[in-house]
Amino acid sequence: MDIVVKGRKTEVPERFRKHVAEKLKLEKIQKLDGKVISLDVEVSKEPNPRQAERCDRVEITLRSRGPVIRAEAAASDPYAALDLAAEKLDARLRKQHDKRFSRRGAQRIPAAEVADHVPDAATLNGNGTPVPAEEPDGVPTKKMGSLEVKGDGPLIVREKTHVASPMSLDQALYEMELVGHDFYLFVDSETKEPSVVYRRHAYDYGVIHLSTDPMIAQAQPPAAGGTLGG
Repeated sequence: MDIVVKGRKTEVPERFRKHVAEKLKLEKIQKLDGKVISLDVEVSKEPNPRQAERCDRVEITLRSRGPVIRAEAAASDPYAALDLAAEKLDARLRKQHDKRFSRRGAQRIPAAEVADHVPDAATLNGNGTPVPAEEPDGVPTKKMGSLEVKGDGPLIVREKTHVASPMSLDQALYEMELVGHDFYLFVDSETKEPSVVYRRHAYDYGVIHLSTDPMIAQAQPPAAGGTLGG
């Protein structure tokens, strides 16, 4: 397996590619996950001079026969960003490795103890209220109708499409922690409907299920085409 390093709207020097290979030791990664299929590193640069301290972003995506593990970080140079992202990847790999070799269900974490076990979990201040997380790129956002615009704009939209197999709610929560997000979209294995699990305040989790309204479905006009009667 090779490490694929690519740049998004930026050039990746050969010196950085060599540094990636030295930093992400494949032997160490394969010891923690022996079913690794691919390891991708994407480097991007923010041209806005006001974001000089976080202008370089590195995203590491590890795909295996199990859940996808992703880690990203931003810093003033790509080498520092890579170091931060690599630390997050290592923590999530070890979390997955520990769960794989523990008895099923024996390592479930109570909601009150999530911050002690889960990397990047929200923390509480002295008043017992959640401490707001720092914006990933340090740029303030503002509401424009139902949309959020970063800084002075322009509005940036990033679209991704994933192939997903139906899974249980417990598995969706587990995979959400591995990718380090506050929400996770999945197909519920019981209902076969799209659902979203998300992190609430005070380390609780919530889940949203979508189902088709039969009255609305019946009211939809028939699709164009079909058989014409004689």
